[in-house]
Amino acid sequence: MEDTVETANEPRLVEETGLDRRIAEIIEPTLIQLGFRLVRVRLSSQNGATLQIMTERNDGTMTVEDCEEVSKAISPVLDVADPVDKAYHLEISSPGIDRPMVRRSDFARWQGHLLKCETSVLVENRKRFRGKLVASDDNGFSLEREQLGYGEEPIVTIPFSALADARLILTDDLIRDALTADKKAKLAQAANQNDEDADESED
Repeated sequence: MEDTVETANEPRLVEETGLDRRIAEIIEPTLIQLGFRLVRVRLSSQNGATLQIMTERNDGTMTVEDCEEVSKAISPVLDVADPVDKAYHLEISSPGIDRPMVRRSDFARWQGHLLKCETSVLVENRKRFRGKLVASDDNGFSLEREQLGYGEEPIVTIPFSALADARLILTDDLIRDALTADKKAKLAQAANQNDEDADESED
């Protein structure tokens, strides 16, 4: 797995449509200001109506306290814009370990892990793929297929321009690497905080 420098303003490859897109446009500036990245917005009919905002810090971490901070910040923004014409339950969540893959840096970071995805157009006569993420660049990513159909090559390259949906598949290896990455990020956060505290005490 490669560590990449991730920034809040890196564009998403997969974006919402309709009302979900309007909500994303309303809340994303606030998220960026707080140091978070938007992963996905989804308004569903669950419990009457549930607005799920999936987000994370720029280093990929997301705590319960972070969820509370985001909720407090974007609730008034949504109240003012009022994009939903009925009562709804606001749910702030992390992407989870078997996360949606929405940015180029996601594909660089999680190489070596299993992925399932769908494309908006046919790629090598298919729209659904499942396999190990073996490479990525600015233009697309390559999967080593789990199951080969007749006449298919083991490796398929999918352009980002054709991507409709992608997410990691939960495995023991993924859980281990995700927990390791989370621990590493939190240690870095703690070190940065200690440096800031030391600078303030010197002043």
